[in-house]
Amino acid sequence: FMNFSVDGINLRDLFQMHPINLSVAVWVGFIALFGIATNDGVIMGTYIHQVFEARHPATVHDVREAVVSAGMKRVRPAMMTTAVAVIALLPVLSSTGKGSDIMIPMAIPMFGGMVIQVMTVFVVPLFQSMWRERAVSRHRQSEVQSTNNQFNDEKSGI
Repeated sequence: FMNFSVDGINLRDLFQMHPINLSVAVWVGFIALFGIATNDGVIMGTYIHQVFEARHPATVHDVREAVVSAGMKRVRPAMMTTAVAVIALLPVLSSTGKGSDIMIPMAIPMFGGMVIQVMTVFVVPLFQSMWRERAVSRHRQSEVQSTNNQFNDEKSGI
């Protein structure tokens, strides 16, 4: 991974990427990553839920419109959180001084995970949309079925 050069500097050498044993520092990095990634996902999901509570979409088109508008509103805060974390980890990843043998293994899972965590911006709204669209479709089908049953009952004189 990252075995190429930019301006004559090998990125593996710059970020000191070499085989790393899974130490306690690595697990601390994973825990920090999970906390930040979960926070972004929860904020996105909660805001989408609030939009649904306010709008009460009745059609699949309304659901998609609500998810897109809510997602667009929360993209910037999620991206800023991720960007700040990634930028803050760059000096740690390139450090060579005292304590870098502990800090670099802790920063590697956080850095990689925060880069991948950008998917949260797309995955959470996608799953929310799928779930809400299915619920709206089921509700519409049950309404149509109950209307048909009432019509058939009236037609047969029951």
